[in-house]
Amino acid sequence: MGVLIGVDVGTGGVRALAVDADSGEVVAEAGSGYPLASPRPGWSEQDPGDWWHATTDALRALAARVEDEILGIGLTGQMHGSVFLDGADHVIRPALLWNDQRTARQCREISERVGVERLIAISGNPALTGFQAPKILWLREEEPENYARLSRILLPKDYIRLMLTGEYATDASDASGTLLLDVKRRDWSPEILDALEIDRSWLPEVFEGPEKTGTLRREAAEQTNLPAGIPVAAGGGDNAAAAVGVGVVREGILSSSVGTSGVLFAHTGTFTPDPSGRVHAFCHAVPGAYHLMGVTLSAGGSLSWWREKLGRDFDELVEAASGVEPGAEGLLFLPYLSGERTPHLDPGARGAFVGLTIRHGVEHMTRALMEGVVFSLRDSLEILRSLGVGVEEIRATGGGARSPLWRSLQADIYEEEIVRTTSDEGPAYGAALLAGVASGVYGDVAEAVSRVRLRGEVTRPDPERARLYTEYYRIYRTLYEANREAMHALTQLAGGG
Repeated sequence: MGVLIGVDVGTGGVRALAVDADSGEVVAEAGSGYPLASPRPGWSEQDPGDWWHATTDALRALAARVEDEILGIGLTGQMHGSVFLDGADHVIRPALLWNDQRTARQCREISERVGVERLIAISGNPALTGFQAPKILWLREEEPENYARLSRILLPKDYIRLMLTGEYATDASDASGTLLLDVKRRDWSPEILDALEIDRSWLPEVFEGPEKTGTLRREAAEQTNLPAGIPVAAGGGDNAAAAVGVGVVREGILSSSVGTSGVLFAHTGTFTPDPSGRVHAFCHAVPGAYHLMGVTLSAGGSLSWWREKLGRDFDELVEAASGVEPGAEGLLFLPYLSGERTPHLDPGARGAFVGLTIRHGVEHMTRALMEGVVFSLRDSLEILRSLGVGVEEIRATGGGARSPLWRSLQADIYEEEIVRTTSDEGPAYGAALLAGVASGVYGDVAEAVSRVRLRGEVTRPDPERARLYTEYYRIYRTLYEANREAMHALTQLAGGG
């Protein structure tokens, strides 16, 4: 029948997959990385040009491995980032990313201009530092010369779309993370745009995830070694696309992702935002559907930070941690290395090891770090349950899905069974399935998702470990409030407040 390509513009690099349209099997994959810059504490930036070079590298490698006809391309990627373009579509400055924390003052300004309750009612979310809207205000207030050049604002994957197709477009799920979308209407909010004095012409047209948004133009075809004219789907934000990729397209099935960030994702048929804004309410990449989502900013990112500082190998660290008893002999870790979203909504939160003794070694600290990440994700699960979200099944996705220890920790700490799909490349795989609808291979998302297959293995919670983790989690939940004042004081002293 042919193949479908999914492209994931992630925080650490681009992943590209070729999926057999008939069987749903991944037949080829490629990737290319790029750096992340933190020029000041709490700042997080990347050069969009690096994304494009990595995308062309990955697609050229994929083209060399695929012999079948390429039927469509789907896009996904890190959410919330702000790509600022001038009138010639040149990048004005490095993109501010989803985990950038510089915009606390602008978030307060947005809350004052729109009103907290009104903002949540329209956008599904409170004003958070990672979102796109406060980044636009920051540019206006802190870099007026750059702001004066502004002609277009795009999300990361949509900059790649522009380079591939020449079209300014986004999808409803990714646009939900800008704070500028009327999520129920699935289009930009005139009320919010007017309140923030943001020009509607700067924003792209909003499509549903499986809709076609253009075709591969000749110049991009030459750079990627792909045929010109391939249809390009709107796609989705990384978490919505990942949910499609693991079949979370009905209520009762949740996904648990441990990537750079950590995400608990629940499909909902209606727009039901959390009144307190602790979890996000976004459009799904499924037309007409929505989702609730809790986010830990530094999930796998915490383990990456730990590995880099120690100069060790991932597998070596995780293997050593696997030999440590649950609870790491009385050691806990707060994974707030980039501030935190769910449930604290606090850019000034800081990470910590609590309970260190002379007995503890690297293996204990690694285990505590991984447990702390999953405790943070359990915060999200508890909120979703309190909002009436039923849990029939949790499907693991992200890099953590490949790790037996990560899966075991999720099963024990959530006290739920964890299942795994045959493809762990959730976002890129979901984007490829959406491309199948856009190109006419599948009639709708439900038919596309019928290609998702589950592995036979199921990770079940161990009752004894689960009881122990419940006690550790009870203590974990007290630590943020106990240390909040000190965290904020340290953030201020470091110039990050």
